[in-house]
Amino acid sequence: MKWGQNFDGQRSGMDHLGIFIGICAVFFWVLGAYLWQPLIWAGWVLIMLTYVRSFSKNKLRRHQENIRFLKYWYPVQSNLTNRFRKYRAKREHRHFKCKECRQKLRVPRKLRRVQVTCPKCRETFVKESLQGKILRMMKR
Repeated sequence: MKWGQNFDGQRSGMDHLGIFIGICAVFFWVLGAYLWQPLIWAGWVLIMLTYVRSFSKNKLRRHQENIRFLKYWYPVQSNLTNRFRKYRAKREHRHFKCKECRQKLRVPRKLRRVQVTCPKCRETFVKESLQGKILRMMKR
């Protein structure tokens, strides 16, 4: 009975590296089903590696592996997150650069013509959003 109660406490469990390896395994299975059969076996090897890491008693070693993985993963993750945020922002805002100081500015797309004041150098200029340009072209 003690063995069952203590089992989870002695194991390292899933971490970011284990989840990443599991996702890679599924990706290999899908590629192997359509492209090249040995990739399915590579996926199974990765799943076994995930289980070995998850049920390992050597928590310190698994933690060090995860830290090394995260050192390389976090820059990739933040880059992807920033790209996604920029993509979403492009749908809602139009981006301009100030003519004087080259500061990036954004204007809501819903506005046709707007007077923009740069917060950095206080330069004021009038800009037209994309929707305003489209409406002007349709009137012609």
